[in-house]
Amino acid sequence: MSDDATPRLGLPYVAAGQAQKHVTVNEAFARLDGLVQTAVASRTIAAQPAEPEDGVLYILPEDATGDAWGGEAAGSLMRFEAGGWERAAPGAGHIAWISDEGRLLVRDDAGDWRGLLDLSNPESLVVATSEHGAKTRFSVLEEDVVLSGPFVATTIVIPSRAIAFSVGTRTLTTITGATSYDCGIAGAPSKFGGSLGVSAGSTNQGVIGPQAFYADTPVLVSASGPDFTGGTVRVAIHIVQFDLPAA
Repeated sequence: MSDDATPRLGLPYVAAGQAQKHVTVNEAFARLDGLVQTAVASRTIAAQPAEPEDGVLYILPEDATGDAWGGEAAGSLMRFEAGGWERAAPGAGHIAWISDEGRLLVRDDAGDWRGLLDLSNPESLVVATSEHGAKTRFSVLEEDVVLSGPFVATTIVIPSRAIAFSVGTRTLTTITGATSYDCGIAGAPSKFGGSLGVSAGSTNQGVIGPQAFYADTPVLVSASGPDFTGGTVRVAIHIVQFDLPAA
């Protein structure tokens, strides 16, 4: 362990009898400001910004240039304050939010930043990303369906090559005509629930065993008894999808 800095974050110690202790303490505060709940502006900008804001952080890409950036290794965490750049030293397990991507990264034992979560799309959560861009994504698709006739098919679909876990429904406005309704797909009209309530506020969460779909498949809301003459149902489809790696 170093005698002049903490072992993990490199925060400077105040030496016994040291003059101007505030300089050392303020340096430690500045590093903590960058390393605690780290929020990085970008990890793709290669040219060192000419007029950065105080406290801004960047992860350097392979081709970073500039008087301060050019000499640092790719993946370095750089912080600007009071007219100068300082390299921060995060260790394995350090987590950083990448603002211009809406992604959460974690630093591994080799010093590389790996995808942890992708929140760039509020309806889709990336839980794993490979080196070449293959992804596993959890998604929720939602639509308000206005009811008329014997059945209505959603315009949103369970996508081809997706795995479905559940379809939930909520009766937004009282359904008229039908005495109840089913929620399912072609060939299995009550797959996600049968004899569901027509009163406003009625709900159902139709959980199934994980099932793969190999064609785009709309959800059907089907009338029981007479046809629908009115009413609105909100439909939410819960799925997991898989993106191929890049060439």
